[in-house]
Amino acid sequence: MFPAASLLAFSLLATVYGQQVGTLTAENHPRLSIQQCTSENNCQTQQHSVVLDSNWRWLHSTSGSTNCYTGNTWDASLCPDPSTCAQNCALDGADYAGTYGITTSGNELTLKFVTQGPYSKNIGSRVYLMDANDQQYELFNMKNQEFTFDVDMSNLPCGLNGALYFVEMDADGGASRFPSNKAGAKYGTGYCDTQCPQDIKFINGQANILGWEGSPSDPNAGSGQFGTCCNEMDVWEANMNGAAFTPHVCSVQGQTRCEGTDCGEGDERYDGICDKDGCDFNSFRMGDQTFLGPGKTVNTNQKFTVVTQFLTNNNQSSGTLSEIRRLYVQNGQVIANSKTNIPGLATFDSVTDEFCNAQKEVFGDTNTFEKLGGLNQMGQAFQRGMALVMSIWDDHAANMLWLDSDYPTDVPATNPGVARGPCPANSGIPTTIETQSASASVSFSNIKVGPIGSTF
Repeated sequence: MFPAASLLAFSLLATVYGQQVGTLTAENHPRLSIQQCTSENNCQTQQHSVVLDSNWRWLHSTSGSTNCYTGNTWDASLCPDPSTCAQNCALDGADYAGTYGITTSGNELTLKFVTQGPYSKNIGSRVYLMDANDQQYELFNMKNQEFTFDVDMSNLPCGLNGALYFVEMDADGGASRFPSNKAGAKYGTGYCDTQCPQDIKFINGQANILGWEGSPSDPNAGSGQFGTCCNEMDVWEANMNGAAFTPHVCSVQGQTRCEGTDCGEGDERYDGICDKDGCDFNSFRMGDQTFLGPGKTVNTNQKFTVVTQFLTNNNQSSGTLSEIRRLYVQNGQVIANSKTNIPGLATFDSVTDEFCNAQKEVFGDTNTFEKLGGLNQMGQAFQRGMALVMSIWDDHAANMLWLDSDYPTDVPATNPGVARGPCPANSGIPTTIETQSASASVSFSNIKVGPIGSTF
């Protein structure tokens, strides 16, 4: 998800995390409809819902309302060790709109950036699409399929990320593999991605308290000894000034707990079990600085449609994933994806293994994507099934510069691949945007899934 040393460090100002189930607040998932298409103009509406990730939830003692975690510190009496903590602490239900700024209306989901709730200030959120029975995460196999949605990010400035992506989570949130997890998908457990985030407080049904250290920049987050890894397909990471779509792969199947070098933290970034950089197609970074943004070809001042096609080598779901193609639709016009315009790089307008290898070579980037299996590995993850995630967040590790500005910051912006967007180098600082851009939001709507050519 993040092509720099970015830990998945969402800023959480609501007390969070756990594995037992609390009873102090009822858990009612907001309803969200999507459409399943079989051919052009032949789509059926399906009723689904979304669930808030467990990381955002109030975590308290099973016997009362004492916090198990406050600020970025665990309660030592309730959580003396990982297993006891999981037994003593309960996740509770969520007030989606009032506490977290999450609302739905028909086929539209809106995520607010900062919400002042009755007890706390919440920053960012992450939700998962549930299945039609509202029991497990809906799992998608996108091989030889296309995924389409509308996005309104006209209220999403520099430094923020309104993301829509797939990860290879367990459909039940890990409840069957890890019996100590009593909360499961209903309470948003089991998250993983290719950053192998170590800020997740419960992994594999155990509290991640060993080696826990509070974040130096985020008073409500920290990281533990373990991370949680899995394959990830970033369909959309964006704000009104830039966007990228990026497959990332791992050497493991499904949600996997990591420790030490396997997590790929810091200087061991390219030694871990997952490809943290991924193979990104960001139009600005690929040389077209007029394509997407306010007033540009894809005008981010207005809502538009994003179409992503996952093509296989035999045009069937049994084939090998070979190309990820992007189209846009705005004001009734289909807009082809931008083309690369980088000296020394051939012309591409989609993600293929050939594009990834050529891009990495020209930019001088480490090609972990190829090393860990490339698009074939991404396709195999889809074959097993991937959950849909939608989120809004800011970046305590790299201020989102990797998405919308010049990054890395210690090399000339004129170097190939460094200029990623038009935002200033001093933008995206969480303490600033959490105040100045507190009213920011993103809306995803009109999700459609079906065979190639059926959804737009």
